[in-house]
Amino acid sequence: MPVAIITGASKGLGRALAEALAARGWDLVLDARNAEVLKETAAAVAARGSRVEALAGDVTEGAHRAALVAAAWRLGGCDLLVSNASALGAEPLVRLAELPLDGLRRALEVNAVAALGLVQEALPLLHAAAAGAVITVSSDAAAEAYETWGGYGASKAALDHLAAVLGAEEPGLRVWAVDPGDMATDLYAAAVPDDDGPRPDPADVAPAFLRLLDERPASGRYAAPDLLEGRR
Repeated sequence: MPVAIITGASKGLGRALAEALAARGWDLVLDARNAEVLKETAAAVAARGSRVEALAGDVTEGAHRAALVAAAWRLGGCDLLVSNASALGAEPLVRLAELPLDGLRRALEVNAVAALGLVQEALPLLHAAAAGAVITVSSDAAAEAYETWGGYGASKAALDHLAAVLGAEEPGLRVWAVDPGDMATDLYAAAVPDDDGPRPDPADVAPAFLRLLDERPASGRYAAPDLLEGRR
């Protein structure tokens, strides 16, 4: 069975991707900070027949990243690494003039530095896989100037560039940065608590990621709405 590591997997898009991959027979290593929520998610995913290793922790800690990769090795390797864990930098979001610098540092550490650290840790297993792939979850805030989204957007822009360079440096892998578009997630609710407009469920966005795995296009940046449109 193929094996995937997914960070930020206890809810939202991370859980939706875990459930979608489990439905296809993948074994999974799941990460999140909240141990209780992660335990519930892992049980739901395992009920689909997958082997699941659930490790609660902080992806900014090197020992935790090493434990995630070690868990994947016990399951047989790592065919896919999904960096989905994210930090906003401030909750709710604020203008740059008010953004705590410690919040910006946290967003950069979680969204970019930890993502690269996990790739570095997992590279030997990804190279050994028949079709190793890395997915970094981006945002339209990485490419567009939205008020109050500056710190988060800057961290995702950094992640986009790391993914682009990794794709150039590792031609044997597929490296896809994916902008999932708007979704109904706790992260968005924390970012803009007064905005309660309707948004897609993460489960409806997950098929965009599956399309990448099915078709294996060139490494690069993709938008989930475009991938979903192509499937209709």
